[in-house]
Amino acid sequence: MRDSRPKIDATRLDLKDTVVSINRVTKVVKGGKNLSFSALVVVGDGHGHVGYAVGKAKEVPSAIKKGIEAAKKALIRIPLQVATIPHTTVGRFGAGRVLLKPAPEGTGIIAGGAVRAVVEAAGIHNILTKSIGSDNPQNVVRATFAGLADLKDPVQVSRLRGVELEEFAGASGAESAANGSS
Repeated sequence: MRDSRPKIDATRLDLKDTVVSINRVTKVVKGGKNLSFSALVVVGDGHGHVGYAVGKAKEVPSAIKKGIEAAKKALIRIPLQVATIPHTTVGRFGAGRVLLKPAPEGTGIIAGGAVRAVVEAAGIHNILTKSIGSDNPQNVVRATFAGLADLKDPVQVSRLRGVELEEFAGASGAESAANGSS
């Protein structure tokens, strides 16, 4: 199944890369052991574009370079609302789950290593996160991306529903207040 999102041109963006983890991998063969490295890399422009990939090579710098090139091809766009995310979401991948909650201005990034790298690259400045289950960096990064990919832009949702954005925001706020008091 192909992704229905439009392709993002990485050449137009000022992307910064972050190496999340580097693994040394050994393959045992007839003649001995073959050593190689895999690097999990996240790239982002700090304005809602972010991507990740794994690069594999015989040397660490080559693995990182391959990861960066692959991550630039796998960019996604995240809807941001004043340096945070528009709503709460849970991303799932394998045994890893990541809870992502919007936070008010001044909260900062409350996140662990792999999740922190992704949200910083995306340009999110205020967020609360909790990694549940697997602590494997690859599963955590993939779960974070699954959660971020599920985010809906409030402007598009209000347009689809035929409701004014103010009404839409007011209804969701009243809804959460009603749920919180019971």
